[in-house]
Amino acid sequence: MSELAKPRLYTLVVNEGSGGGRSGRELPRVARDLRECLPGAEVAVVTSDSWTESEKLTRAAALAARDGDAVIVMGGDGMAHLGLNACAGTEATLGIVPAGTGNDFARGVGVPKNLSGAVDAICAGVTRRVDLAHISNEAYPSRYVGAVLSTGYDARVNRATNDISLRFGSLSYGWVAIRELVHFSPLQYRLRIDGVLRIQEAMIVAVCNTGMFGGGMRIAPDADPADEQLSVTIIDPVSRSTLLRLLPLMYSGRFAKHPSVQQFTAHQVEIAGDGLFCMGDGEELGDVPVTVTAAPGALKVFVDPSQAAATVKA
Repeated sequence: MSELAKPRLYTLVVNEGSGGGRSGRELPRVARDLRECLPGAEVAVVTSDSWTESEKLTRAAALAARDGDAVIVMGGDGMAHLGLNACAGTEATLGIVPAGTGNDFARGVGVPKNLSGAVDAICAGVTRRVDLAHISNEAYPSRYVGAVLSTGYDARVNRATNDISLRFGSLSYGWVAIRELVHFSPLQYRLRIDGVLRIQEAMIVAVCNTGMFGGGMRIAPDADPADEQLSVTIIDPVSRSTLLRLLPLMYSGRFAKHPSVQQFTAHQVEIAGDGLFCMGDGEELGDVPVTVTAAPGALKVFVDPSQAAATVKA
């Protein structure tokens, strides 16, 4: 068969243990539905049982992709993170079938929340070109984050949530947030925002692309993943009781009205400070210093056709 005659290739990469095993249970149905609605394409299914293997599989599929091919990841925020890193800057279009508990990046760019809706979106072939946040530090000289890079109280809550064995979906994040608050004090930051040095204490410094984390918390309510900028949220030092009152308001974004909250956009943010580490898309991404830079239009992703104003037919 000639190169031109080859059908489009949709590679479905699944960590079968993701989402508490939900990915593995739903895989047969998802694969069947994709094959039925994409008769002119080849749907290849590859499974993994580890983060490292999933990363290798997604990257290999993306690097081999031709125009019109897709890499589809099925799982939670971790699989979405691997998928966007694999596909950024390649010919591959990213498809996300959300089977986790948070699915923050998927929701932030317009992927339907349920499995069947996500499969329908991939089959409809409507795509959106979105930005990513590019990070660089000692651990990851070049890495992309799709949703939020956290470094303060939010990062500590994220890390602690990842470490607990009993999960209750997005409720786990809220419970750990209350637990961690007991011992938390403001952190000293050395920031450089688009070249301007800024030294301050803060509870949270979040650098955002889509602005959603922790299973639906809207840490940057006005973030636009296609505006070619980063959205930055800083919460100045406040009492523990005040931060406790702000936490539930993050689900609606209303916390942003509090006088301790600063929000602005930037093209590049450098973060340094003692005792700070990075969490991006729910994954631990090394220590500061870290440089975060907007990466305009770095990724093409299948989205809900209702996102028509921001999408284009593939």
